[in-house]
Amino acid sequence: MAFDDLDQDWSLIQSFLAVAETGSLSAAARLLSRSQPTLGRHIKTLERALSATLFDRHPKGLSVTAAGAELLPLARQMRETMSEIAIRTAGRDSRLAGTVRVTSSVFVAHYVLPGILARIRQAEPQIQIDLVPSDDSENLLFRQADLAVRMYEPEQLDIVCQHVCDTEIAAFAAHSYIERAGWPETAEDLRQHDLIGYDRSDLMLRTMADLGISGDREMFVIRCDNQSAYWELVRAGCGVGFSQAIVGRNDPSVTELHLGIDVPALPVWLAAHQAMRQTPRIRKVWDMLFDELRSMMA
Repeated sequence: MAFDDLDQDWSLIQSFLAVAETGSLSAAARLLSRSQPTLGRHIKTLERALSATLFDRHPKGLSVTAAGAELLPLARQMRETMSEIAIRTAGRDSRLAGTVRVTSSVFVAHYVLPGILARIRQAEPQIQIDLVPSDDSENLLFRQADLAVRMYEPEQLDIVCQHVCDTEIAAFAAHSYIERAGWPETAEDLRQHDLIGYDRSDLMLRTMADLGISGDREMFVIRCDNQSAYWELVRAGCGVGFSQAIVGRNDPSVTELHLGIDVPALPVWLAAHQAMRQTPRIRKVWDMLFDELRSMMA
């Protein structure tokens, strides 16, 4: 297949990549914040330009054809080039005014960042902020975000990061649950209580094993991997759960349980592409986020 006659319209290539990597028009539309009809038109335009079928349609979505697979590495190279151009150009922007796109976990976006972002906006009203709650790793290399609040140390090349603090994890239960089921006083007491755990993630079970507490998935009466929904289950009185201590201690609907176990703290990091780190508005938000997060979560 010849690629020389391909109209180098980045939006078409971007749509192709999104569909190829997500497997459906609907998922790609969510990823790019575009409509499904728009992505469908882009794919058809690209297929006409190449005189090739790029996707096989089936009930569960779309799969890349042999022709699409041949295009895929070239499209990814184009994405990297376009991203580098955008990052280098944006990195030279000397204005303080403008937009900074911040991503974090859904939980941190819901329960930690709103107050911080309100104070940043009050101090720097010329800076606009896009908040992207996501438990996926937003790719800073492709400018899906300018800054990331991470609970792990990023290891991508060209990404600079700074350790903010380690935030404490503690056990909590709603007052309504305690009134119904009583107080657990030790880790062993938890076996007589309703525990809220994770569904597909084995993180909690592995942490418990490291603390010398044996158990399996069946010990959890309710299971949920979404951290915000998980915390709402705790607040609603479904049972005993674990969360960032700063959030639980500021929630009047729950009480902290002192069970004699030392749950490992969660590291908090800030990350950005090195070419963007010194852009004035990104540097300003970085510095304010660092100070606010450290003050709140340490």
